Amino acid sequence: MIGFWNIARVEPDEVAIVEDHTGRSCTRGELAERSHRLVWALRGRGLATGSVLAAVMRNEIEFFEVLLAALQAGWYLVPVNHHFAPREVAYILQDSGAEVVVASASTEALVTEAADAAGLPADRRFTSGAGGALTSLADLAAEGRPEEPPDRTTGWFMTYTSGTTGRPKGIKRPLSGADPDEAGFAWRLQIEMFRIDGQAPHVHLVQSPCYHTAVLAFANSALQHGHRVVLMDSWSAVGALEAIQRHRVTTTHMVPTQFHRLLQLPDDVRGRYDVSSLQHVVHGAAPCPTEVKRRMIEWFGPVVTEYYGASEGGGTVATAEEWLERPGTVGRPWPGAEVRILDDDGNEVPPGTVGTVWLKAGALDFEYHNRPDATAESKRDGFFTVHDLGHVDEDGYLYLHGRASDVIITGGVNVHPSEIEGVLLDHPAVADVAVLGDPDPEWGERIVAVVQPWDGDTEGLAEALAAHCRAHLAGFKVPRSFEFVDSLPRDPNGKLYKRQLREQRAARART
Repeated sequence: MIGFWNIARVEPDEVAIVEDHTGRSCTRGELAERSHRLVWALRGRGLATGSVLAAVMRNEIEFFEVLLAALQAGWYLVPVNHHFAPREVAYILQDSGAEVVVASASTEALVTEAADAAGLPADRRFTSGAGGALTSLADLAAEGRPEEPPDRTTGWFMTYTSGTTGRPKGIKRPLSGADPDEAGFAWRLQIEMFRIDGQAPHVHLVQSPCYHTAVLAFANSALQHGHRVVLMDSWSAVGALEAIQRHRVTTTHMVPTQFHRLLQLPDDVRGRYDVSSLQHVVHGAAPCPTEVKRRMIEWFGPVVTEYYGASEGGGTVATAEEWLERPGTVGRPWPGAEVRILDDDGNEVPPGTVGTVWLKAGALDFEYHNRPDATAESKRDGFFTVHDLGHVDEDGYLYLHGRASDVIITGGVNVHPSEIEGVLLDHPAVADVAVLGDPDPEWGERIVAVVQPWDGDTEGLAEALAAHCRAHLAGFKVPRSFEFVDSLPRDPNGKLYKRQLREQRAARART
């Protein structure tokens, strides 16, 4: 059986969601009823098919109440990064046309300031907390009714790109008009392309914030297949291992930054935890250094599956076995997908040649909300690009070479930062790293590595890291200088904000 509401009618007393950080849980029946009440209540306040509501929320049960309300009322849910500044949240509220915004208890002040700036009326602001300045979701739900609302139609979520190179863009898909009870079948791909048995009693661990597209998609797919969902609200390496062991987790989505931090735990600490329940560890969202990936497969076993895609769509999949045969690949196209590598003139290049990666948009097409220029620029002949560079081999396996905007041109040679970052992450003293290109009058750009050391001890570290790079890279790829920082500006899903890093470096240079 597929479809959250179908399953909830048959098994209302089965646990749907558990908050690992609080121990709270809710059953499928409770979750369904709460989503019904929100539909009734918000329709009473004027929301109609195609309306937009935003959620600036933590990983909590109430977020999924709001999500499931949107998915059965024909609304767009916009999950907003709760680490954003008020002006950034206000921009998304305005750009998306949000008619309602929901906060968590910890984000009420952020939402209030952003909603004031966006001009969103006070009676359209809600919170999962106890209320006060904002109306509580519990009070809002009390205005609704427990039974299924009439005229149900499938909604969707509209996620915003991270905005690492400019203002975030909303990725909007057309509403299908399908019955929500049948729309659960649209989520089969999330299960089938990773060879997950959708009918098995899986437990899915959510380790990253649900405002990320992939994290939200996997969590929703788990609910649509009747899998128990366990939520982490803040991530730590030990906390993740504890959650896997405590809940006997079988499926999860991770990012390479989390892999790296898990592997930095001492062997005796890692050995304390039983991870044998894991059947599918899916990872993506950022390049994974080869040695990190190899060590994770050695530890977790051949359950580690990689994918490549974007919030706009995708993509490719590589099983552990495929990756071990072709280290560094992100796989071949998943069902219904297609990959093309094009040169700057739009011509397809032969295998082994680096070009821009274009992915087939497929049935779930999209547009950038309010950005027809950006939509047109990113699409061509039914394909789209996010300007990643890559090549395919003779068997159609894709290998990535970074994003075009990140390429460093030094001495007339293109250098991809991800290659250097992967080498530096192999050094035991490096907790995190970003490689940038600084203007240089002689070379055009010179390579700079911004490093977060594990223990803060930087004496002699620049020399040691340069020697490490010389042992693994061509001379022209070795960073000309190393800078050491306490932390790098990443979101909790591991995405590096290079624009923000450049701004921080410029500020330090002025002081």
